[in-house]
Amino acid sequence: FAKPPRNDWNAHRPLLPSEDLDTVFTWREQRKVSHVLTLQYDKTIYLIEDTRANRKLIGKYIDIYEYPDGRIEFRAAGVSVPYVTYDRLPQVDQGAIVENKRLGHVLEVVQAVQQQRDDRRSQGDVPARTNRGQRPAHGKAVPGKKRQRQLDAQDVERALRSNLLH
Repeated sequence: FAKPPRNDWNAHRPLLPSEDLDTVFTWREQRKVSHVLTLQYDKTIYLIEDTRANRKLIGKYIDIYEYPDGRIEFRAAGVSVPYVTYDRLPQVDQGAIVENKRLGHVLEVVQAVQQQRDDRRSQGDVPARTNRGQRPAHGKAVPGKKRQRQLDAQDVERALRSNLLH
């Protein structure tokens, strides 16, 4: 680029007030709203606020905007839709194991099973994740880990046996 342009005329135009660069650079997908006002995106279930206006969205597709900084926004007909998240890949807190005398043993077993689980959320098709410092996830299985639905009774039995030995 050390070469001067042939013509000095600048063809760039300023942004219009109605243009938002954050919105332009979002990753967008559509998801269908279930009959109980939920939708699923990136292994997370989102619960949409139960209002009269949002009930009209049941069975319809809404847009999911994932911004480069990791924020997620739902929009229906250009209007933002409020929601809360339900995490399908929760982690047992170590403090809960220590604090709870009766459930401590059970929580230790649950934690042992969770350590066998593959906790990667997306399959690497959402480029915005890399802007938060995380490396892109690959679809290959992680050695020694299983996806949540592949965990079975044998995994729980192994966790119970290993927990009884401690």
